[in-house]
Amino acid sequence: MSPTTYAHKYANAVTEHGMIEALRMFLPQDGAMGAVLKGGLALANKDVEAIMQLLVDAETKMFHGLKTPVVFMQNVITDLLLGLNTKDTFRMFHDHVRDKYQAEPGFITMNVPRLLDVLGIANPIVCANINKIGFRMCGGRAVNEETIATRRFRPVAMSVLASGAIAPRESIEHVCGQPRIEAIVFGASSRGNIRQTKALIDELSAVSGSN
Repeated sequence: MSPTTYAHKYANAVTEHGMIEALRMFLPQDGAMGAVLKGGLALANKDVEAIMQLLVDAETKMFHGLKTPVVFMQNVITDLLLGLNTKDTFRMFHDHVRDKYQAEPGFITMNVPRLLDVLGIANPIVCANINKIGFRMCGGRAVNEETIATRRFRPVAMSVLASGAIAPRESIEHVCGQPRIEAIVFGASSRGNIRQTKALIDELSAVSGSN
């Protein structure tokens, strides 16, 4: 299980309630008062690291007691930080997830090549669009496939069906044929669809020899 941080709900809460009240809404229950005070002080001092830690803790509290081997940063946040070239913030997230949750930090992005240039983290887990027609693959399909083949990171494929533009067998066959894809993220409307897609992934992974 891999929790993610969802930027939109925080943005909406800040708009409606202000930064301090928004943080209060999402803080972990344990030690909430101390966390609130920490959050207020962090805002006063513009302490980005403390705010980031509070938001990650708030997002992961619903998974307390469950095994969460990877904690992903949602692409809205990843790509915003990427545009700001805030390399230090990625490292803060990485260290906090590792130190507090003994989990692997993951990053969801729409721009794999650029993220790898900025991230500064050895062999990161990166989830991104990977599909046959280059749908929402920043830089295009060729650049991204070259990145997967030649750069050291652990790629996780999403949007493999390109929002329904590609037939399931064709799209999964293409993704399974890429080197070093560690996992595929997909959506499904029923348990039967989940089973069918998983069976297709198993079949085509075996044919291509991928993991």
